[in-house]
Amino acid sequence: MARVFSGIQPTGRKHLGNYIGAIRHYVADQDLGEAFFCIVDLHSISVPYDAETLAENTRDTAATLLAAGLEPDRCTLFMQSDVDEHPYGAWLLGALASFGELRRMTQFKEKSEGQDSVSVDLFTYPVLQAADILLYRADRVPVGDDQRQHLELARDIAGRFNTRYGELFPLPEAAIPSSGGRVMDLQLPTNKMSTTGGTPQGTVLLEDPPEVVAKKIRSAVTDSGREVRRGEGKEGIANLIEIMSVATGSSAEQIEQSYDGRGYGQFKADVADAVVDLLRPLQERSAELRADPAQLSAILADGAGRARAVASVTLAEMKQRMGFRG
Repeated sequence: MARVFSGIQPTGRKHLGNYIGAIRHYVADQDLGEAFFCIVDLHSISVPYDAETLAENTRDTAATLLAAGLEPDRCTLFMQSDVDEHPYGAWLLGALASFGELRRMTQFKEKSEGQDSVSVDLFTYPVLQAADILLYRADRVPVGDDQRQHLELARDIAGRFNTRYGELFPLPEAAIPSSGGRVMDLQLPTNKMSTTGGTPQGTVLLEDPPEVVAKKIRSAVTDSGREVRRGEGKEGIANLIEIMSVATGSSAEQIEQSYDGRGYGQFKADVADAVVDLLRPLQERSAELRADPAQLSAILADGAGRARAVASVTLAEMKQRMGFRG
């Protein structure tokens, strides 16, 4: 039985890429063993953010995760800021990470590019992420492909701790989806779909009404051809094929065969219908949960207590081995 851990930021409203690349895998993984899913609100303040909406975004993210199929009796869902062991653990693990490693992180370079000033939190983000994972001694970490580098650093830090202070952490393995792991912007298909760096028309929000979802997909940028297939210069169509594959359960090859010679118009219309059907039950359940904030708060509080019970044991062991004997 595996120990599963993954985190999701509460920044911005959740979109189709979040669901396909991460959330649906959380639901599948919650029965693989003991599973912890964390709303990483501490990570969200590493870039400029709106303090007035942080709590609301956190509740909305919790509602989305529960609506997608996470169940409190099958997994532990909690807020990062409710478990003080996370920043404490990050400080200890920072002694095992180097300045050079953090400076080479692709996400840091991308988010800091062209900025006059960036936060220390953005620079040390991967160390806090390592603490998130290692405090639960996770074996399996469902992540998108863009997080592969951060997870490799977490493995390196775990290995260094084990070598220097004695075996404590398993080396966590990335669980990267074979399809849909990187959903692209519908208007800029070479860029990842995002609520912070993407285009409004190219980002399908999970709360978008069906007619809005359909319009965004039907207006997706493709190319001047007609063939529904993947290939060089066909990033837009390849992205829609990946989305269709997840929404229908058909393989990319089956989709290409089904639409051979049929052109883009019918294909886009069918992708739109499939995504609307995929999102409908999630949207209905999410609306019910948002209407009961007390229930959401109770679920998160219970999850925090269960998470602390595990993280505090690991942190105490880390401190003892590193020489902090009270």
